Amino acid sequence: MTTVLHESVSYVPHPVLRPFVPAMTGYRQEGLPRGVHRGVPSPHLTLVVTVDEPLRMAAHADPRQPPGSFDALVGGLHTRPALIAQEGRQSGVQLALTPLGARALLGAPAAVIASWDLDLTDALGAPAVELIERVRAAPDWPDRFRGVEEVLLRLVRDRAAIAPEVAEAWRLTTRSYGRLRVDEVARRVGWSSRHLGERFRAEIGLTPKEAGRVARFHRARGLLLRRVGAGGSADLAALAAFCGYADQAHLSREWRALTGLPPSRYLAAEIGFVQDSRTVAAASSTA
Repeated sequence: MTTVLHESVSYVPHPVLRPFVPAMTGYRQEGLPRGVHRGVPSPHLTLVVTVDEPLRMAAHADPRQPPGSFDALVGGLHTRPALIAQEGRQSGVQLALTPLGARALLGAPAAVIASWDLDLTDALGAPAVELIERVRAAPDWPDRFRGVEEVLLRLVRDRAAIAPEVAEAWRLTTRSYGRLRVDEVARRVGWSSRHLGERFRAEIGLTPKEAGRVARFHRARGLLLRRVGAGGSADLAALAAFCGYADQAHLSREWRALTGLPPSRYLAAEIGFVQDSRTVAAASSTA
């Protein structure tokens, strides 16, 4: 009989890193059936450093990008699901990055890799090699987290900071979980809706409306995973009302558009991927 192992450890990053890395999670899974895990849209870029087996992307959010394997990668914001091959065993450290984190750690706007997965060595060079080596050489999760943290603290830099209006528009959009209309966000930052849309997309890689959709979905997904994970009912009608969807049908349409599956099938397929749900929960609490 095959033993199934789910191990997930959350870590609170150093205070200097928290505006850029709101969540860090270590995960190890063994004995799972072969299949695919869906990497779904969220308000955070994703950085993964594997411990042993490479991460194999069966399909990326942008269908123009061919499948591939990665020892470490950084994935941009997106509005379509990616498919990650599950071959029975995987482990690594997963980080959620804010758009500020893209500037501070990668030295480029988040828009540069929107809907794209980039090998971390192409993004960072030698520091990425050091990250992989330190994660794989560490004997336990605390040492892995410390290794990642030390490398990232050396990388933090304030070059070409995000325009304050764009940063505020991002904050308003994500903190309201998409409930604020784009014209209201533009009014609050003192720009026209058109100018905001242009500057926002050039920096973030999504339009303000797309960012609102993703933020609302991210909240709904986090709440649903925590509720079902604790043994509660999905109660999609109540979830839709609480998260600002017009009704349950609206929630289901958005869920299908952003994940490729309706909520019930998504839950059945994904509830076992604990590292992703833990990262969702941690990042949601700091968004």
